[in-house]
Amino acid sequence: MLKPLGARALVKPLDAEEKSSGGIILPEAAQERPREGEIVAVGPGALNDEGERMAMDVAVGDIVIYSSYGGTELKVDGEDYLLVNESDIIAVREG
Repeated sequence: MLKPLGARALVKPLDAEEKSSGGIILPEAAQERPREGEIVAVGPGALNDEGERMAMDVAVGDIVIYSSYGGTELKVDGEDYLLVNESDIIAVREG
């Protein structure tokens, strides 16, 4: 597995919606790019001006919402992942 560096997180995107809200099955080309995923690894965090590590706001297992076009797509052992900067994570889903 990969270990992110700095203020980055490795995210396993959740599956895109295959049906519209009206129940119509969408072809793959019409499906929106997933913007939600599960954190599978986090880096140690960014350094502040004094050179001290700042803890990440997310942890392994968190379900997060991230920017549509943020991050770098990766394929590891046939699985799709996204390496995102902490600043590209918009929210953590609770409950």
